[in-house]
Amino acid sequence: MDRNEITALFDKYVKKLRITPAWDVKLEFVEDPTWRKTGDFKIDCDDRKAILLLNAVNPKQENLEEVIVHELMHIKMYPLDQVTESLIVNSFEEGSAASNFAYQQFFNALEQTVEELTKCFLLEFGNNKSLSYGRCSRGKSFNDLYEGLANIE
Repeated sequence: MDRNEITALFDKYVKKLRITPAWDVKLEFVEDPTWRKTGDFKIDCDDRKAILLLNAVNPKQENLEEVIVHELMHIKMYPLDQVTESLIVNSFEEGSAASNFAYQQFFNALEQTVEELTKCFLLEFGNNKSLSYGRCSRGKSFNDLYEGLANIE
């Protein structure tokens, strides 16, 4: 997929997700071969501006349309993200076990929610409805996860 096709997908989903005109959002391609992410964003909530960063050198995901939708969903979820993070910061001592647990649970739930919304959106509107399985291929198998666990009898 060339940059023009990627930019067209970005423009499509910025509109479909109703991010613009309320937000000013632009797409930037990251040319740094050491950048480990496939996509990310920088955001200025006060000025309602965001930059979606997309790895142009070595993306980890096969479906860049999925990555674009996923990152734009983060922008849609950003107000909820900030409220929840604020609650954690104001409810727990920084660095405490409770704070670390709350952050871990929150970020896991946020990523799962964003990814599920992404899958639904791609199923309905996607040009490429196939999902990226890159993280699965790098992870342990189901049997490997349980290898060496003691029997609970």
